[in-house]
Amino acid sequence: MKILSFILFSLFIIQAHSQDQTIPAFLEKWENSKTYLLEVAQAMPLEQYDYKPTSREMTFVEQLKHIQQNMEWLGSTYFNFKKSDGSTDEKNNLKTQTILELTNCFDLIGEAIKNSSPEDLKTKVDFFAGEKTKFQMLNLLQDHVTHHRGQLIVYLNLNNIEPPKYTGW
Repeated sequence: MKILSFILFSLFIIQAHSQDQTIPAFLEKWENSKTYLLEVAQAMPLEQYDYKPTSREMTFVEQLKHIQQNMEWLGSTYFNFKKSDGSTDEKNNLKTQTILELTNCFDLIGEAIKNSSPEDLKTKVDFFAGEKTKFQMLNLLQDHVTHHRGQLIVYLNLNNIEPPKYTGW
């Protein structure tokens, strides 16, 4: 009987320690991604927010807005993300307002993911590139931010602005 009790207790302990860490791991990475992108956005002077290296590229601010719009689209479509009302504070300049909007969007996405369950991430959803799981959509959210942030770092370098040190660990 003692052996059976020990085995059952051991299984309980193993189960308790093997809780799904997908959402906490994503949220930690998401917060680091937010911090790093906002540092990149802060590094570019307001006067350079309309900079673009070639005519076929987006401007610096258009890249930031594109990141935000993609987060809003994926978040509202797949994660019950509640978009902000879109109101702006006319006292803020373009840079300040853009950074505030990005911060808000990152926070709202984080909250929506925090309120998801690991089981929910296994749900399959329709996507223009084919059926995906919500977990794959999380990866897409992060990958898209990373892709465009990389472009923004090039914009900084082309303007002789040292990019912030990587903080995505």
